[in-house]
Amino acid sequence: MTDTKEARAPQLGPLDEEELIAVGPRSFLKGFGYQRSSGYSHCAGCLGNDSSRLVLQLLAIMLFSALLVAILVQVSRSPSFQELEQEQSNQEEINQKLHQLKARVDNLCRPCPWEWTFFQGKCYFFSKSQRNWHDSGTACEEEGARLVIVESADEQSFLQLTSKSKGHTWMGLSDLNKESTWHWVDGSPLLLSFMKYWNPSEPNNLGEEDCAEFDGDGWNDARCDISKYFICKQAAASCSN
Repeated sequence: MTDTKEARAPQLGPLDEEELIAVGPRSFLKGFGYQRSSGYSHCAGCLGNDSSRLVLQLLAIMLFSALLVAILVQVSRSPSFQELEQEQSNQEEINQKLHQLKARVDNLCRPCPWEWTFFQGKCYFFSKSQRNWHDSGTACEEEGARLVIVESADEQSFLQLTSKSKGHTWMGLSDLNKESTWHWVDGSPLLLSFMKYWNPSEPNNLGEEDCAEFDGDGWNDARCDISKYFICKQAAASCSN
């Protein structure tokens, strides 16, 4: 009987079979000189590193995509060059119209100065501060006007109603030159037809009351040195142009 050149595998005896069952195939193979290559564990580590790198790359791509989308949205919201030009043109047109409107307003004719009231061709200023009769007349003269002179029944109603809401208000009437002889600030005498506007029992000249005022529903004489509201009057400007 001839031996083959190839080595035969060792025969397993009963004890070997029991050991194989007890310790498992890895120990059994080790007994035959089989060593598991350590490259498997090394490659497993490589596989873990590759997975981490792949996850990071995916996250980077996602972040870049989100950033790109945000930029595109912002760009889409920004006005185009043509829109900016149109907006600038519109603004220039508005400014031009405002300038023209201002010029027209400046050229408008106002019959009365600001804060003056127009009534039947005359301008009236109802003071917001109080002064004595003489200082009130001076304040009106500084504005090119006079303390109000009542010239008609309509004017009397207008002035009486307006002054009633303010309280005691000076008019341009006094008897300073001669007691009980009443004259307006322009030197004209008080007409008899206007005597009906005095309140009952007025004028009574109690305590040197030489200046006239609007008081309630009529006129009253009062001391000239007491501070009261006052009314100035001047002619309205002509706006025929």
